[in-house]
Amino acid sequence: MTDSAIPFLTIVIPAYNEERRLPPSLHKVADYLRAQPWSAEVIVVENGSTDRTSEAVETFAHNAVRPDDNFTVHLMHSAPGKGAAVKVGMLAGRGDYLFICDADFSMPVTEISKFLPPHLPAHGYDVAIASREIPGAVRYDEPFYRHLMGRVFNLLVRVLAVSGIQDTQCGFKCFTRAAAHTVFPLQRIDGWGFDVEVLYIARLHGLNLAEVPIDWYYQTDSRVRPVHDTINMVRELLKIRSMGRQGIYDTPIPAENATEAPAL
Repeated sequence: MTDSAIPFLTIVIPAYNEERRLPPSLHKVADYLRAQPWSAEVIVVENGSTDRTSEAVETFAHNAVRPDDNFTVHLMHSAPGKGAAVKVGMLAGRGDYLFICDADFSMPVTEISKFLPPHLPAHGYDVAIASREIPGAVRYDEPFYRHLMGRVFNLLVRVLAVSGIQDTQCGFKCFTRAAAHTVFPLQRIDGWGFDVEVLYIARLHGLNLAEVPIDWYYQTDSRVRPVHDTINMVRELLKIRSMGRQGIYDTPIPAENATEAPAL
């Protein structure tokens, strides 16, 4: 990342075996960013893929990003796990706001504007969480059993870790740069439970959390394995609770001292 200008927005996309779904998503992101008056960077973090995810990103960056575009695209790599990928991207991101996005963009890319000034006042939050549960949110085509499992897990989250948040697991979240530099150096969870962990850390350090209602479309080829991943997330939830009690998240770590993979 050689451009010295600080972008307004960093979009971080963790990607595992996404050679098919990622290129259409990147084109949607590019179209959205070209319509904005500010600059941005897109960081795709590949985390242990066995397909041609990396090649897909490199091809897009080479062929689809124009010299006069107001954004750049970068490929990075991390250890396996969505949480590991997000941490690498968020520590590398230089934007005033850093936005985590799922590769399938089950939330329409235009919804990103809801998380940024002037739609969401800059002084009103440190972390903005996409919510499928609060008034104004709409879910499309989600099976009942998936929604039920999510609500049961959220109940556990509210009891054990992060009270008052109705949807911790939606894959779209926005952090101010200061909030990202507070939270992500302390992140320990590499798997799906990282969502709860980073919100737990944010709340512990007195950051303001805001939920933003979104339109969300269920994807039939979702990477989530409902039973297996829910069991693992419960285990990670208990681990987060234990580490919190041990004071592991109490002491801030400067972002520059946290582990970060090099950009390619």
